[in-house]
Amino acid sequence: MSLVGLVTAPSLQVDRYLYPLRLSDDVLLDVMARFQAEMVKGLGRDTNPTATVKMLPSFVRSLPDGSEKGEFLAVDLGGSQFRAHQVKVFDDGRQSSQLESKSYPTPKEVTQGNGAELFDYIADCLSDFMETRNLKNKKLPLGFTFSFPCRQTKLEEGVLLAWTKHFRVRGVQDTDVVSSLRRALQKHQDIDVDVLALVNDTVGTMMTCGYDDQRCEVGLIIGTGTNACYMEEMRHISLVEGDEGRMCINTEWGAFGDDGALDDLRTEFDRELDLGSLNPGKQLFEKMISSLYLGELVRLILLKMTKEGLLFNGKVSTALLTKGKIEMKHVSAMEKYKEGLSNTKEILTGLNLFPSEEDCVAVQHVCTIVSFRSANLCAAALAAILTRLRENKKLLRMRTTVGIDGGLYKTHPKFAKRLHKAVRRLVPTCDVRFLLSAGGSGRGARRRLDAALAPFLLPPGTLREVRDKMRAELEYGLKREAQGKATVKMLPTYVCGTPDGTEKGKFLALDLGGTNFRVLLVKIKSGRRRSVQMYNKIFAIPLEIMQGTGEELFDHIVQCIAEFLEYMGIKGARLPLGFTFSFPCRQASIDKGTLVGWTKGFKATDCEGEDVVDMLREAIRRRNEFDLDIVAVVNDTVGTMMTCGYEDPNCEIGLIAGTGSNVCYMEDMKNIEIVEGNEGKMCINTEWGAFGDNGCIDYIRTKYDREVDEGSLNPGKQRYEKMTSGMYLGEIVRQILIDLTKQGLLFRGHISESLRKRGIFETKFLSQIESDRLALLQVRRILQQLGLDSTCDDSIIVKEVCGVVSTRAARLCGAGLAAVVEKKRENRGVERLQITVGVDGTLYKLHPHFSTVLRETVKELAPQCDVTFMLSEDGSGKGAALITAVAKRLHNVGQK
Repeated sequence: MSLVGLVTAPSLQVDRYLYPLRLSDDVLLDVMARFQAEMVKGLGRDTNPTATVKMLPSFVRSLPDGSEKGEFLAVDLGGSQFRAHQVKVFDDGRQSSQLESKSYPTPKEVTQGNGAELFDYIADCLSDFMETRNLKNKKLPLGFTFSFPCRQTKLEEGVLLAWTKHFRVRGVQDTDVVSSLRRALQKHQDIDVDVLALVNDTVGTMMTCGYDDQRCEVGLIIGTGTNACYMEEMRHISLVEGDEGRMCINTEWGAFGDDGALDDLRTEFDRELDLGSLNPGKQLFEKMISSLYLGELVRLILLKMTKEGLLFNGKVSTALLTKGKIEMKHVSAMEKYKEGLSNTKEILTGLNLFPSEEDCVAVQHVCTIVSFRSANLCAAALAAILTRLRENKKLLRMRTTVGIDGGLYKTHPKFAKRLHKAVRRLVPTCDVRFLLSAGGSGRGARRRLDAALAPFLLPPGTLREVRDKMRAELEYGLKREAQGKATVKMLPTYVCGTPDGTEKGKFLALDLGGTNFRVLLVKIKSGRRRSVQMYNKIFAIPLEIMQGTGEELFDHIVQCIAEFLEYMGIKGARLPLGFTFSFPCRQASIDKGTLVGWTKGFKATDCEGEDVVDMLREAIRRRNEFDLDIVAVVNDTVGTMMTCGYEDPNCEIGLIAGTGSNVCYMEDMKNIEIVEGNEGKMCINTEWGAFGDNGCIDYIRTKYDREVDEGSLNPGKQRYEKMTSGMYLGEIVRQILIDLTKQGLLFRGHISESLRKRGIFETKFLSQIESDRLALLQVRRILQQLGLDSTCDDSIIVKEVCGVVSTRAARLCGAGLAAVVEKKRENRGVERLQITVGVDGTLYKLHPHFSTVLRETVKELAPQCDVTFMLSEDGSGKGAALITAVAKRLHNVGQK
């Protein structure tokens, strides 16, 4: 048993007190076997009367199948609060529901008074709830969650066997609690409800989680009380007639050991705690593991240690002598090791104990051992149930889900992790998912998760609107009067042809578009053995250069070129050069490009509004070592289209889906108002990343998109790119995870320092997490690398978050591309268009699902277009050289 996080080891004297509380795996396997035997005993008609684990049939015979619908009421009695619920289940094909609740206190005079007062109180609270929800005019079915052991002969009847927890109501034991509730409700003439079902909170937890996950067939409560239920084969339940199907069994495992079966494991502190309880000799297993008793157990241990001079200088304070003074919330807080000893010291000082640092370490150790034993014992009994389920199904290996609820599981910083680990050790043949149910109704947590992710689920109608808006922006950007006003800039590239196979020669290519800069030598051969050979060298661009001055940036580029020419031994050759410059430029010719604005993290000064080719020529002149013939400045998107066009003449669209997002396509000259001439075609660099900067897609932007935008280097700009490109998807995920953690739906509500760091969640992690081949354990490892201490349930949610963010990106990108291919179809005036899209970018190439979703969306939104997607081989380098070669060819043709 690892007790990671303790500041220092406790003394041997302290440890001897705690030794009997340490349970090895051999002991836990023995407990598991004992519990299995008790289960068999409880299920038998002849042996049940003497069984401590009562194995009570619940008459719940099936789990939700998604067809349920309607409006229901529920009341829930069993903890420190009484709760009333209104539940609406919708028949909308999505198994959605809505839950509204109100809590009421359960005063001591009610929980320890007489039965009539208790049920009148329940009826009064329900009446108040129906009044506040305006439900008194409706006749509604009611489910009664009664979290105490009842013997049932049908679903709507239950005879109380014994009170547990802090309840001691007179005159209720051995009576039907449903009849008592009905009598109390009859006193309220203004409400009309029909009590249809009596269920235990454990059964309610299983059913709630079963609504979300059909594999859920176990319910577990580990909070103020503890209990478990599971779906048992009818043929094994001799207490109920019939052999077909299954029925949920409420084990009432809290009484395990009441016959002495656990006496060898109970310590002197367990016995002292039991003698001081309201029900000595009963619910002994519950007293060893539930939160109602663990604080008291810690108090008894600390009291004895103090009396023997091992703590607090032997001074016994009033707090140590007062029963119930140390509560589970204190134990949980003192086990937050990441906060060092500060929590422990603060709590103990608040109890007038004035500890030394050594005292704090020892008390932390006591808390850890006590709660560790609780998790381990709970795991042993749960492992027995899981083993029985697997054997019932005659499986060598079983996948199942445990629906779980309770304050100890939800609020203790380590309990869930310890429970999960122990279960995996004890039943390695079972793959168990733990599904958290919020207060007996996981619907609440699921609803909040669904609410956070719903804005990302864009229906077909919304995608068609995005397609149509993109089409309108494309048309607008081509107009003469739109210059300077259009957000989708539709920049002419002066690339007026695609490769025809006759291109040949040696060319240099430069590729600037991210944190790396490349220089390439490209040899193109024409004829029957046409080929392209490339040699390249990659150079880093430091952040201080990216965000320094323009002169520094271009001097750095020329320094890299000089190193490459030296490396290749071609420093004296005056080669034609193509410059892939992957930022929006306004071009007046193929070798002139005025930077419109930086993107992708670049912020070099004195560049925007300047001709980048001139800046490059100036930097070459300043160095005065070589000269180059700069023929073309090109966008990476255009390079991608040209590279694929070399292989497939049908390729007239280039798409980048990587760090950035952009598209280009061959447009008819007659449609390009800002360029003279009506003959032929020219490639248009759309710069569609700025789509939406005018607010036209604000209605699909989420609060997370706005947070990412506001924290970026260029707030308010490139809004479409920030929803679709790899540079931003990880940051969107991080913002969602922070929000879900604040809501208590992830990482136990604790926002780690790493999660607070902008950029920590890189898009490559989305690709890894969404891989179908990746098990949840591997997802957890990735999250742990990021400093996120996750449970399996956390991993499931994180995977779902990554999925909706990347799917939305692919679908939005598909909607934009559908607008482009539809425009191409109409340009050609054909009923059906066959066209190839050249694609590049890490998101498209490396993400496991992006490309598939993108293709499906284009097919859905442009059904009259048969689109082939062709992966580009180095569009930025090879493409730049090909554009240069095509430009040289066309120039030579023009001269002739």
